[in-house]
Amino acid sequence: MTCVDRGHLLTEQANPASASLDQLSSSELVDLFCREDEKALLAMEAAAPALAEAVEAISARLRSGGRLFYLGAGTSGRLGVLDAAECPPTFCTPPELVQGVLAGGAPALLRSSEGLEDLREAGRHDLIERGFSAGDVLVGIAAGGTTPYVLGGLEHARAIGALAIAMACVPSEQAPMPCAIDIRLVTGAELLTGSTRLKAGTATKMALNIISTGVMVRLGKVYGNRMVDVAVTNSKLEDRALRILKDLAGVERQQGPALLAAAGGSVKRALVMAAAGLSAEQADEALGAHDGQVRQALEAAGVSLPQAQPAPSAPAPS
Repeated sequence: MTCVDRGHLLTEQANPASASLDQLSSSELVDLFCREDEKALLAMEAAAPALAEAVEAISARLRSGGRLFYLGAGTSGRLGVLDAAECPPTFCTPPELVQGVLAGGAPALLRSSEGLEDLREAGRHDLIERGFSAGDVLVGIAAGGTTPYVLGGLEHARAIGALAIAMACVPSEQAPMPCAIDIRLVTGAELLTGSTRLKAGTATKMALNIISTGVMVRLGKVYGNRMVDVAVTNSKLEDRALRILKDLAGVERQQGPALLAAAGGSVKRALVMAAAGLSAEQADEALGAHDGQVRQALEAAGVSLPQAQPAPSAPAPS
C-alpha cells in the first residue's frame, strides 16, 4: 500500500485559530467551535448552484425509475447511510429507492473500518452487488476528495452511463473527482487538524439534508411544508398525520384514524379523499394523473387547500 502525501489538501492543514486548543478553557473551546462552525453554512451558500443542479438532476432520474445511492467511507459514508435511512419514514419511500453504501458495510457503522477506504475496486464492487445501473444516481462523498473507494465508485458510475455526483470539502483543483456535478463544500481547515468529522461532516450532513428533502419535494412528497407522504409507523407519526389532515383538510382528530384506515394508511391519499370528497380509488387516479403531486391533483378537482398556520412562537426569554 502506497502512502500518498495529502498535506496539500485544505482538510489536512492546520487551523491557526486552534493552535492553542489544548490550552483553552472549556468555555473558550466551545466559543471557538461555535465561531468556526459558521463556516459550514458559508460553504453551503457557496455550493448552492451545484446543490440545486443536483436536486433537479436526481429528481429527473428518480421520476424515470432510477434510484439514489450515497457512497462513502468513514464519517462520509455514515452520513450517507443516515440520510438514506430517514427517507422511508419521512417520505414513505421503499428502502431501495435511496440507499447508503458504506465501505465495510453495516459493521463499519459501529466500529471504524477506515482501512477499507483504500480499496478502489471495492467501491465498484459494492455498487455492482446492489444492482447499480445506468438509470441510477451516485453521490460519491469524500471530505478530502481522494478516497479510492469513492473514486472507484464514481468511475464505475460514469463508465456505465449513470449520473455521477461528487461531494467533497476541498477545492476541485486540489482533488479532481470524476463526475457530472461537482459539489464542493469548502469549510477550511479543521480545529482538530484533519478531523473531517467536524466542520466537513457538518456541511456534508447539511448538503445531504437539502438534496434528499429537495428531491422529495420535487417528487410530490410534500404539500406546503408538510410531509404528506409520512409513513404512519408509530404513535408520533400517527399524531403528525392526524394533525396534517386536520390542518389542511379540516378532518377532526377523532375522524382521522378511520379515514387513514380507509386510505390504506396513506396520508397523501387520505388528504385528497377528504379535500375532494373522493374514494380511495378516485384519489389514486387523481394523484396518478398528476405524478403524485397533491397540489396539482386537487387543483384539477377544483379544490384549494388553506395554508396551515404556523404554531405560535415561544416567548422571548426575559
